[in-house]
Amino acid sequence: MFAIVKTGGKQYTVAVNDVLIVEKLAGEAGSDITLDEVLLVGEEGKATKVGAPLVSGASVVAEVIEQGKGDKVIIFKKQRRKKYRRTKGHRQEQTVLRIKSIKG
Repeated sequence: MFAIVKTGGKQYTVAVNDVLIVEKLAGEAGSDITLDEVLLVGEEGKATKVGAPLVSGASVVAEVIEQGKGDKVIIFKKQRRKKYRRTKGHRQEQTVLRIKSIKG
């Protein structure tokens, strides 16, 4: 069984026991989170349920493995011949999830 869920403005294809890195979600490590925005649910041998825009009654339960930050992204600005250079860095906060079950 698989599903397409929407979280953090992005869409992810998930199956049971998948590990997923998403934008930061509230929750401590070891706690469970329910993702309610399910766009599609599919199972082998059965008809695929496609939402318009969401599948009613469908949800995905995931366990929070870790809260952390991603890799650093370097922002560099320069104007040639003007002695102007600026360097900044940014690390996006993210959550690592393990998919426990898909209810559809």
